[in-house]
Amino acid sequence: MSALLQAPGRPARTTTRRRRPRTGLALVVCVLSLVVAAMLGFHFLVPDIAGFGLLVESALPWLGLIVPVLVVAAFVSRSRGAILATVVPVVVWAVMFVPAIVPLAWTAPPASGSTLTVASQNVEAGSGTAGESARALADTGAQVIALQEMDDAGREEVAGVLGEAYPYTYGIGTVGVWSAYPIENAQALDLGLGWQRGIAADLATPSGLVSICVVHAASARPGDHAARDEMLANLADYPPRDENSRLLLMGDFNAASTDRSMAGLFDSLDEANQSGGGLGFTWPAAFPATRLDHVLQRGMEVVSHTTLRVGASDHLAVLTTLNL
Repeated sequence: MSALLQAPGRPARTTTRRRRPRTGLALVVCVLSLVVAAMLGFHFLVPDIAGFGLLVESALPWLGLIVPVLVVAAFVSRSRGAILATVVPVVVWAVMFVPAIVPLAWTAPPASGSTLTVASQNVEAGSGTAGESARALADTGAQVIALQEMDDAGREEVAGVLGEAYPYTYGIGTVGVWSAYPIENAQALDLGLGWQRGIAADLATPSGLVSICVVHAASARPGDHAARDEMLANLADYPPRDENSRLLLMGDFNAASTDRSMAGLFDSLDEANQSGGGLGFTWPAAFPATRLDHVLQRGMEVVSHTTLRVGASDHLAVLTTLNL
């Protein structure tokens, strides 16, 4: 009867049912978004139970891969609140890592008349290619080559390759440095634990002395990194005591830039962005997933900063040029 009583020419009213949000999925997205944002922003508070803290800080940039999944899930949930929640980890990740992935080439100063190029690599004891790495790094034109994790055979190979072009050398334990410039005041760098895995010296460049340190920190594994933490804590005490305004600290730190054990070093030293952008991961060489190898400095301008694969080591090498 209602159809018969409808006024002629007036279209029938239709009702559309609004699709309800999927509350359960929306709640999961909100919770996970806040958890990811908290882990990013407060990673140094993540407890290191069973090595969880070490794993989180070593892979911290990779947490960003979770965010697109959360965004898709938020739209599937049809919840505005869930969609807004995903903005939080996006912003936190961007604040933390976007400045670090901007190519140095965009802002680097031009090379001055006096520059210093240094190369550093963990050559992996037993790889049998320490000499090959040394030759490739020498071909870059670096004036200083610092190598870590050398065994006796590797040290002999390197000495044979670099001896003529790099007449100044000093080494102790698993680390060594070869230089085209005179090395003065060379000594073992005490990092505690009684291990000889660090050296300190003055590099006599044409533009004056540059303090240089080469380190090979203890290995870090989930649940077993106390030795590394102690070595890096002792290392962080060194830069404030060094009287030279120009200081280079390089080597295998066995710690990512986001690792809380590196915080003391970043209080007084800087690490440049990669010349071509990105985060400059150095390990493992076959598929770099974290940055364990660093060149930190103060008192100089970094002109270029890159990684490269040489030899068969499981670490990439780091090559840095600085204005003196």
